[in-house]
Amino acid sequence: MNRISMYQIKKFGERNLYWVTLILIGLTMEAVGLYYQYVLDEWPCVLCIHIRIWILGFIAVAFLALLLNRFKPIIFALHVLNSVMMIGFVERSWQTLAIERGWIFGDCNMDAGLPHWFQLDQWFPLVFEVKVACGYTPFMLFNISMAEILMVISALLLGLSLTCLAACFQRSHQP
Repeated sequence: MNRISMYQIKKFGERNLYWVTLILIGLTMEAVGLYYQYVLDEWPCVLCIHIRIWILGFIAVAFLALLLNRFKPIIFALHVLNSVMMIGFVERSWQTLAIERGWIFGDCNMDAGLPHWFQLDQWFPLVFEVKVACGYTPFMLFNISMAEILMVISALLLGLSLTCLAACFQRSHQP
């Protein structure tokens, strides 16, 4: 069986396809969240809003990477920043799942907790306004909750991001 080498992963992480894929995944996730909010009346909690912000963050990083793809040092920095976004996404997804399952009891209120210079909930309330307290997420496919799906997706995206970041340390030629 042919194994994927770090060189191949590095090349994938340098290509526009990687960044376009992240944008499409992020936009799809944001669209699904808005569909559940406005069509199915499943209103977002503060953790859901934080997840939307982390997703918006990795979408923005991917757009920057597409614009600056000719500058290798900047692409490396964007891989680092993308990994940070994914870590935040995983942490918020885990918090959401843990509260839903009763593993932890979080202080989940109606305030997004954003700094005054980054008031997305005030600037774009249709997307980022907290509407309900935390506690549960709706069921999606096959009786799997949104929190469970978010945890899996965020962990997979973090793994991909860290793999691409690690591959950036590889030499430019195939061994």
